[in-house]
Amino acid sequence: MINVELVYALKDRQKVIRMAIEEGCTLQAAIENSGLLAEFPEIDLGKNKLGIWNKLAKPDAVLRDHDRVEIYRPLIADPKEVRKQRAAEGKAMKKGGGEAVV
Repeated sequence: MINVELVYALKDRQKVIRMAIEEGCTLQAAIENSGLLAEFPEIDLGKNKLGIWNKLAKPDAVLRDHDRVEIYRPLIADPKEVRKQRAAEGKAMKKGGGEAVV
């Protein structure tokens, strides 16, 4: 048996499940056995991207001891498109905590 952590974050909270699974278990099998799909019916393993420790992973990826499985929500806005819109409007973009250059 190996220990893994599954994480699904919403705007206002996150759900973390720690569980023991059999060695050789896939990412998809761990999610299906975790109960997350019943608790969050909006999760669609065909659409939501999945990751292990901040790196995208396929559903058939085999998990290792102490892996952190992450289920990503779709982006609301494309960051590149938002930057283009700001530039078109002539708004200065801030980087870090410094002052904006106008």
